[in-house]
Amino acid sequence: MTPDDVIPWLLDTDPALRWQVQRDLLDAPEETWRATRDRISQEGFGAALLAHQDPVTGMWAGGAFFPAGFFEDPANQDLPGQPWTATTWSLTTLREWGMDAAPLRARGTATRLAEHARWEYDTSLPYWGGEVDVCINAMTLANGLWLGAEVEPLVSWFVSHQMEEGGWNCEAENGSRRASFHSTLNALRALLLHEQATGGTGATRAARAAGEEYLLERNLTRRRTTGELVGPWVDHFLYPPRHIYSALRALEHFRLAGRRDPRMLEAAELVQAAQQRDGTWLQQHALPGEVWFEVDVPIGEPSPWLTLQGLRVLRWWNEA
Repeated sequence: MTPDDVIPWLLDTDPALRWQVQRDLLDAPEETWRATRDRISQEGFGAALLAHQDPVTGMWAGGAFFPAGFFEDPANQDLPGQPWTATTWSLTTLREWGMDAAPLRARGTATRLAEHARWEYDTSLPYWGGEVDVCINAMTLANGLWLGAEVEPLVSWFVSHQMEEGGWNCEAENGSRRASFHSTLNALRALLLHEQATGGTGATRAARAAGEEYLLERNLTRRRTTGELVGPWVDHFLYPPRHIYSALRALEHFRLAGRRDPRMLEAAELVQAAQQRDGTWLQQHALPGEVWFEVDVPIGEPSPWLTLQGLRVLRWWNEA
């Protein structure tokens, strides 16, 4: 493959990816990319994932964050990774593919989940109320906004659980008082969606600004204390990323937020450095765990999803 082959290669993919190429890389007319996006629920990855939804409970794999019965099987405690098949992960995947929520709303998904889904952490907690993990609550807030569920009470949770330095940490329930790049980015993505959907509040807008500043003070890449890269995952790009932070995902957030800052330069350089001579980005990592089906390539192969994201981010960054 040569750089000239990349766009045709990306267009020869699933509708969940193809519509984004049309909109974000080719500037296609809205009626063109919308027609492609409408096919997500009818064919390919989207239709296949929708087929696994329980028509009665609205759930996937019978569980909120883990499949039903996961913790009752002792063999699961030694698995190298968690399953990615339960309700929260499946909804998040469909939403991030850009699927119109109409088919799920027609199924009464939000209402069915309110009736049947409970969190494994504490089965007394209603699904749309979230639980104690910031990454889980971020996905819940984003998915609820998408499906039209009542999630406004959850929004204040992010304000009250923001740490002094501006970020969040999924380990706060276990006593951590230091913010996490992973958790902070996931919270920011949800707060941005809430702000775009509702306008937000003064408190949520301030929380998002402080969280973004937490990442920017660290150049999206480095520890503030030592100046070292915060972790190997910063420049090891993967799809699906699940909850994992990377320079690429951070830049995608700021692109969507419409905010450029000189302190993002190193992150942009890491993304640029990962581009191959043929114009693609390679799958560099994979999270172990059960999936419904594979949606991207093995480690070491050119990834259509990462190539779309890399080209999109660099196009946005270089516009400045």
